Amino acid sequence: MQQPNILFIFSDDHALGAISAYGGPLARLAPTPHIDRLAREGAIFTNSFCANSICGPSRACILTGKHSHINGFVDNDNSKFDGTQWTFPKAFQKAGYQTAIIGKWHLITDPTGFDYWEILPGQGNYYNPDFLQQDGGKKRYPGHVTERTTKLALEWLDKNRDKSKPFVLMCQHKAPHRNWMIAPEHFNVFKDTVFPEPKSLFDDYANRASTLKTQKMQINADMTWTSDLKVLPNPLGDASDKVGELNRMTPDQAAAWKAAYASENKVFLEKFPTMSERDKLKWKYQRYLKDYLRCVRGVDESVGELLDYLDKSGLAKNTIVIYSSDQGFYLGEHGWFDKRWMFEESVKMPFLIRWPGTIKPGSRPEALIQNIDYAATFLEMAGIAAPTDLQGQSIVPILKTGKAPQSWRKAIYYRYSGERTHNVAPHDGVRTDRHKLMYFPSTKEWNLFDLKRDPSEMRSVHGDPGYAKTLAEMKALYAKLRAEYKAPEW
Repeated sequence: MQQPNILFIFSDDHALGAISAYGGPLARLAPTPHIDRLAREGAIFTNSFCANSICGPSRACILTGKHSHINGFVDNDNSKFDGTQWTFPKAFQKAGYQTAIIGKWHLITDPTGFDYWEILPGQGNYYNPDFLQQDGGKKRYPGHVTERTTKLALEWLDKNRDKSKPFVLMCQHKAPHRNWMIAPEHFNVFKDTVFPEPKSLFDDYANRASTLKTQKMQINADMTWTSDLKVLPNPLGDASDKVGELNRMTPDQAAAWKAAYASENKVFLEKFPTMSERDKLKWKYQRYLKDYLRCVRGVDESVGELLDYLDKSGLAKNTIVIYSSDQGFYLGEHGWFDKRWMFEESVKMPFLIRWPGTIKPGSRPEALIQNIDYAATFLEMAGIAAPTDLQGQSIVPILKTGKAPQSWRKAIYYRYSGERTHNVAPHDGVRTDRHKLMYFPSTKEWNLFDLKRDPSEMRSVHGDPGYAKTLAEMKALYAKLRAEYKAPEW
């Protein structure tokens, strides 16, 4: 049997609510037809979760099949990925596959286990991006990073790979990561669209852990006028708040970019002195969402280009295609942007997969899967033996039948260790198909959510006598999974 190729397309901070195949209030207004194609021709997982909702740690979980506290990359502040440890690309290399990664890496050390790599340094840049080279050099490409990452991936597929071998290609986009610098071809997308506001946009963080009020990721209080929201000049006169990407642009690029925002900014600045704080938040939300979704548009078009190439080259019939992102993201829910919390919008990550001849088109498995499962899954797809110490499980049985086997996990474990950025408190917890338990060690608080009755997680029921039995059961499950995954004490 011919071993399949694997094309893993990965973006950064792509919320499920910004993929129209998942439905929701944005689906009709901001469709993603090319990503949706994977759902139509394959499977879309509605209960896909990350183990640690931050860029670097999520990537490390995927490579190793292990939680952050085991693979060593627990945060973006102090961690460096240990490239000497086992990763699934190394296993594919040993099995005769050709492996490549192009785009965002964000793990500090150079990639290992890849025959070819060309990666962004750190977070990378949106305009005229630099890519680190395998020879130790750096190469700058003109244009927008989404377009360039796609072109490099297509060039490798078409011209640079050894076509006598099966391949694993990880095409990893920077977009739609903050600060949402859009490509010129998307300047006018959504210009006249008014997006619906989430019901929790004005959340006051009552009825939940006290630590929610100390975070620094609110659209109203923490999103910057110029760098994030592209308002020039800054309405508060803050000269330190700048769009750094302008320094990377050519004069023509900078002029076109400024012109794209000029008329809207002029109208806004005239109104600014008399606007209420509520109205400012509503305006910020619309500007934020439009730029975010414009970045998503570029990623979706990239997926379309890659799928078209597979079709035209004849590779489609034997290539497994996965679309995912390192975590979800807040699109105004709870008044937030960013991620990190174990709340649904950021702990959920997209997972769509097409495997011709194996997955029934249009499948929507409800099994609880996690990014620690990817390594074991990829290995089984290719018929490669997995190490016994992986913490994730292969989802291949689910892909073949559309349903989870009886032995499949009934809950996922999540752990965020804290970072300086955004002041989100350390916490961990467990989630089943109905309930979620979160523990905040800095304040020794518990939160319990009934996701069926309170899908927006607006009220913790940990103190409700009617949930006493559920709380006890969830605490027991929490202790069990912490032990199983060898989670350190707080």
